[in-house]
This record gives sequence, structure tokens and C-alpha cells, in this order.
Amino acid sequence: QLQLVQSGGGLVQPGGSLRLSCSASGLFLDYYAIGWFRQAPGKEREEVSCVSRSGETNTADSVKGRFTISRDSAKNTVYLHMNSLKLEDTAVYYCAAGVHCSDSRNEYDGWGQGTQVTVSS
Repeated sequence: QLQLVQSGGGLVQPGGSLRLSCSASGLFLDYYAIGWFRQAPGKEREEVSCVSRSGETNTADSVKGRFTISRDSAKNTVYLHMNSLKLEDTAVYYCAAGVHCSDSRNEYDGWGQGTQVTVSS
């Protein structure tokens, strides 16, 4: 089955930066759209960014201009670069793989284990 492995995350001060990574063994992530989702306590999981198989990207308004998704095919890795982090960015972040970018969780075939991002002073 499709299994993704995440790394990164942690504790950062407001205004700081983090980079999350999403990769897989035995799977070529270029064949998949990769989305980043986050879920804060008491809130629904929401998509924050996605890169399609063609390389097109979309980013949620709440993080646009601060978060950037990128694909490094040579490393078989997709990154989420998070800059100018705010308190409200605190959440568990997940990467997911599917055929197309979608705001629906059901459209994705596999998920990473999730990683905590905490923005706090």
C-alpha cells in the first residue's frame, strides 16, 4: 500500500520558519499529486497546499505568501516550506498522495504519519 514518511516539524517562535518533508520508499512521488493538510485541536482537517503531477501548485488563502510547496524529484521528496509562522499555524500536519490535487481527503490514497508543528512564544 501507499505509505508516506514525514519529517520536520517541532517548536518554533512566531515569525520563524520550518520545513516539512514527505517521502516514500519504493514509490516514485512524481507519479502522484501531493497535498499537505493540517488539523488543529477542535477543527477539521484542511488542505493548505498541493502540488499536482504536472507541477502546478495551489495554496490556501490562510497560508498564501508564507507557505511554499515544492517537489525535488531527485530526492523523491515533497517539501512544505513554512515561513512567517503564526500562532494559528499550530497543528498536526499531514502529507497525502493521490491522482489529483483535491480539497477532499477521500481523493487521496495514502497518508503520512503526521507531524506536530507548534508555534509559541
